[in-house]
Amino acid sequence: MRLGIDLGGTKIEIVALDADNTIRLRERVASPIGFYTETLDAIVDLVRQAEHKIGQTGSVGLGIPGAISAKTGRVKNANSTWLIGEDLQGDLQARLKREVRIANDANCFALSEASQGAARHARSVFGVIVGTGCGGGLVLDGKIIAGANAIAGEWGHNPLPWPVEEDASLACYCGQKNCIETFLSGSGLAQRYRFETGDDGSAQKIVSLMRQGHLPAQKMMDRYYNWMAKGLASVINVYDPEVVVLGGGLSQIDELYTEVPKRWTQWVFSDQVVTELKPPMFGDSSGVIGAAWLWGKGRE
Repeated sequence: MRLGIDLGGTKIEIVALDADNTIRLRERVASPIGFYTETLDAIVDLVRQAEHKIGQTGSVGLGIPGAISAKTGRVKNANSTWLIGEDLQGDLQARLKREVRIANDANCFALSEASQGAARHARSVFGVIVGTGCGGGLVLDGKIIAGANAIAGEWGHNPLPWPVEEDASLACYCGQKNCIETFLSGSGLAQRYRFETGDDGSAQKIVSLMRQGHLPAQKMMDRYYNWMAKGLASVINVYDPEVVVLGGGLSQIDELYTEVPKRWTQWVFSDQVVTELKPPMFGDSSGVIGAAWLWGKGRE
């Protein structure tokens, strides 16, 4: 049995897979936002409860919104900032008395969708999570490309490419300004909408207003499609994937899949763009399945 855990900004989910990848159990709890020890407790409790219900122990794979530093062995680059600098892998292994494999959550998402999901027929895949943050993961021939610094695919912490008409300069938690994440994440979209209109609203509310014909929301989403197209065009120019799969809460915006490919052609360095933009087959559970596959699916 393989256990996969997705440690997200708002929820922690666990899935149990048997030998033929049948889901035996899936559960989720709210993330203890801001509290490291409570986060450990929640993960360990989910593992123990799952194993008790199924009556079997399993391997443990964990997807996190960051990476494990090769220099320190501790968490780096996490938008769940309370994880940064912590020995998450060591602490979990001590509590669970077994090896725990950890990968970036976007890498887990990309692995899942490339292996059996929306991009299962593609050799090269870029998996994107646009939700609380804006992560990315690269898969080639069914294997995660982690990179020399464990940051392959982290497009969200480059500046948005090509001239941007916005006056709002937003600081990112990473210490830089105007990272792609500050444009494309749900929180970034909400902040920019507030700057432009003075109104508070989640990304979901902005999309709902757009569909109701609310002009400020329509203008904001029109710009959002351009931001997404620019960001993905820069990735296509470097990695040139066959398929880009969107995940996270904002991947549920249906308009993205028609508007963004129409727009990215003007920034891609090619006379045609055959890269496909697809929604996830496994929805918001894709990452947790990829985490379970850290045992047995292979990675680079």
